[in-house]
Amino acid sequence: MSKRNIISAWLIAAILVIGASAGTYAIAAPARAKPAAKKTPRPKPYKGIAIKFITKIAEGQTDLAIKGAKAKLVEMPGDLESLYSLAVAYSVLKQPDKAMEYVKQAVDEGLPFARFYAGPRNLLAPLTASKAFRDFAASRPVGLVHGPMLGSMTDTSVKVWVRCAAEMPVQVLAATNANMSGAVKSPVVKTQASADFTAVAELTGLKADTTYHYKLLIDGKPVKIDPAPTFRTFPAGGSKAKFQVVFGGGAGYTPAYERMWNTLDKHRPLAYLAMGDNVYIDRPKVPEAQQYCYYRRQSRPEYRRFVSRTPVFSIWDDHDFGTNDCIGSAGIDDIPWKIPVWNVFKNNFANPSYGGGPRQPGIWYDFAINGVHFIMLDCRYYRTSPKLPSPTMIGPAQKKWLLAALKASKASGATFTVLASSVPWSPGTKGGSKDTWDGFPEEREEIFSFIQENRIEGVFLISADRHRSDAYKNDRPGGYPLYEASSSKLTNVHTHGLIKTALFGYNSKCSFGLLTFDATTADAELTYDVYNIDDEKIHTLKVKRSELSFK
Repeated sequence: MSKRNIISAWLIAAILVIGASAGTYAIAAPARAKPAAKKTPRPKPYKGIAIKFITKIAEGQTDLAIKGAKAKLVEMPGDLESLYSLAVAYSVLKQPDKAMEYVKQAVDEGLPFARFYAGPRNLLAPLTASKAFRDFAASRPVGLVHGPMLGSMTDTSVKVWVRCAAEMPVQVLAATNANMSGAVKSPVVKTQASADFTAVAELTGLKADTTYHYKLLIDGKPVKIDPAPTFRTFPAGGSKAKFQVVFGGGAGYTPAYERMWNTLDKHRPLAYLAMGDNVYIDRPKVPEAQQYCYYRRQSRPEYRRFVSRTPVFSIWDDHDFGTNDCIGSAGIDDIPWKIPVWNVFKNNFANPSYGGGPRQPGIWYDFAINGVHFIMLDCRYYRTSPKLPSPTMIGPAQKKWLLAALKASKASGATFTVLASSVPWSPGTKGGSKDTWDGFPEEREEIFSFIQENRIEGVFLISADRHRSDAYKNDRPGGYPLYEASSSKLTNVHTHGLIKTALFGYNSKCSFGLLTFDATTADAELTYDVYNIDDEKIHTLKVKRSELSFK
């Protein structure tokens, strides 16, 4: 061996020895992999826990509710909803002093005191009427309980929803400057006990595509809201604009994931499309449980901030209409709880309209932003069993309205028509289940054929229900492909598996859909981005207007 080779061999051996003594294996083996980053543990399912307690109280099983809530506090010390449930339980038992122990503990732990004014009021009445409660409340005056929440935005108007502690006059002022000079004023409205102490004030005569500061007056006095809320009106119809909306469903109450509303807010979208399962109730015969679920979400500071700045356009699905995978019925009131559930829904949003009103209840409606026509469907109220001959997802009245709306889209020259369903349109999205449009293939084809036969261009499908975010392409012989964007895991813990036939899918974390409409280019574009709760962009689908046309 040459002197050079001897030296080289010695150096290699030395390196190996040194490396081995340091716990690594340089040259002889790859370096030890870095320890895997610790994953944040997924929270346990939470949304149904306190609903059970409130339901038992409403149904006269208060002792069982107390037992369950106290057991939950052993497992989760300081749990706010368990403390709240115990206050409600002892109120119903007409033990206000005992109830006040849990009121004070809940407030000390961070529960907004206004929750005890929201109710369910019939269950809390013995407590709120007591001297102990009135004395405690004297230093904590409550006027505004929930809101403000924006809804029914247009290029010249907006509705502002609020819930108050009592029947109180409400007015909204809006101006383009923070000092509110030259403010536009809404008519004074009054919150009504018959509407769960809510009211909707409407501002009109606004300028298109303009940012407004606004102020809320209750009983003539300004309400301090931090941060001070603003909104932006929609671009004027006919202008060439670029804008964004966010959408999603599957918003079960999960404290660890309520930060999702902050993530949505960062994008400052022009609108939020709440696509169903906006809260999880599953108790259509228990109005107290329905109210409780809305109150719980509406009291979250993250949600309140988001909806005070972004108008909400909502539809429902099974968990906020009835029960899992439920059907409605062909009739208006042949199921006794249908109209009461509809009324609860109406009391908690500010949509442009609700189906055909009292004569034809439902939650379908449409609205427009710039040249984009959004058609929002009710897929539960009039749904019949898919096992029956000629089943229907939407019922004859809504179908007649839908086909007319599609024709109106074409007549108006809409750049895009967004057809929104609370359940997926595309085949095979739920493993053989008939709960999606797969259970109603003839009606689905009737709608798709109508689009084709009437040469209605620019149609794009969106949906929710499945706990993931997907994209699909439905090819149509002789027509253009119908693309679908689906997202329904805003705050849910539960996850559904990915679908092989999807263009893409994501279910690792909570997520939402961001739709960007750009009419400023020669060939208008629609972009669907999937973002997760940490605001990371995961997938993108871009479709040009020319791709959604008849060649």
